[in-house]
Amino acid sequence: MRILFLTQTYPRFPDDTAGPFIRDLARGLTRLGDSVTVLTPHAPDVAARWDDGGVDVRSFRYAPESLELLGYSRSLSADETMRVGAAAVTPLYLMAARSAVKRALRDEAYDLVQAHWVVPNLLVAGPLGRRMPLAVGLHGSDVFMAERRELRPFVRRALARTSVLTSCSPELADRVCAIGFDRERAHVIPYGVNVEEFSPDRSRRGIWREKLSIPETAPVVVSVGRMVSKKGYGYLLEALPGLLEAHPEAHFILGGAGDLLEEFRRRTVEWSSRVHLPGLVLRDVLPDLYRAADIFVLPAVHDRKGNVDGLPNVILEAMASGLPVVASGISGIPQAVEEGVNGHLVPEKEPAPLAAALGRLLTDPDACRRMGEASRRRAETELTWDAVAARYRRAYGQAVTGVCA
Repeated sequence: MRILFLTQTYPRFPDDTAGPFIRDLARGLTRLGDSVTVLTPHAPDVAARWDDGGVDVRSFRYAPESLELLGYSRSLSADETMRVGAAAVTPLYLMAARSAVKRALRDEAYDLVQAHWVVPNLLVAGPLGRRMPLAVGLHGSDVFMAERRELRPFVRRALARTSVLTSCSPELADRVCAIGFDRERAHVIPYGVNVEEFSPDRSRRGIWREKLSIPETAPVVVSVGRMVSKKGYGYLLEALPGLLEAHPEAHFILGGAGDLLEEFRRRTVEWSSRVHLPGLVLRDVLPDLYRAADIFVLPAVHDRKGNVDGLPNVILEAMASGLPVVASGISGIPQAVEEGVNGHLVPEKEPAPLAAALGRLLTDPDACRRMGEASRRRAETELTWDAVAARYRRAYGQAVTGVCA
């Protein structure tokens, strides 16, 4: 198949953490023999066109560079409200994206268009559904935006022209189907992970530990994510005093940048020798961060406006790295983490059960090892990008042939 992706986020350089799952899916499809073209908005230092491992990536301009504020995790403030500047240039983005799609379809023949994120990209691509198969991919914040009262009529109209829906989370699929889409044509497909890039390696265990002055034998709990409300780090910080007191050798590393980073640093200043917030962690050094750890945690939540992640990629990366996972049992997370097998699922927004789950693993190295091995096996057998891309391809094929699952 010849497939056209429309996305507002795509890795701008090899180690970029913006939208790596879009790139990995596109590459997986090309390994299956498909041809993938990606349309993504311009941003500083983004080329007009490049070959990315067999994927043809093209960027489009929609505003002067100083006003290019959409995509690449820049559109929302703390993932809760649209930034003023981003909202102002959204009409320009919609017009430019539509022109880019029309130009691509005029110049080349495609079998299917995949709009990643229902808002804004399905709103751009929706009219195409009258004349060619159209897929929409749900990823998290787009669903929260699609449910806004002022946008629902436009989303419903675009969904009526959509052939197939893909989602990393049953909850996200159900919420969009409630707006107006046939659940039989919705496919819940977890993201994948590069099991060669993210893999256990005891010989590299000390790289981050040395950088952060963590003893070689200390138990380490790691998390990676943007410092925004829906990651739930505020609840982890509530659990930390008891955990640090009960486990005096333990260290916690919370890697990532975001609107709440400085607030979290202020809240943990008294434990700064054992609670480390290094800021943004680029992809080239990310595998070694997981290798420094014994446990991975992500206490994700529905934020106060109902925004929630689908299936955070970092959970899959931690699994491929051989770590047990403690995470909230919400959205798409139970697609990857099985209670008592490769980790623990806890209620969202409840520090006590979160602390109890982490405490059980901190006191039981054998359980950590056993669950970590189960994580790695699941990543290798079910969650490679080739396996995931094959499931996407089947969904696309049903859209092209008009056959429902």
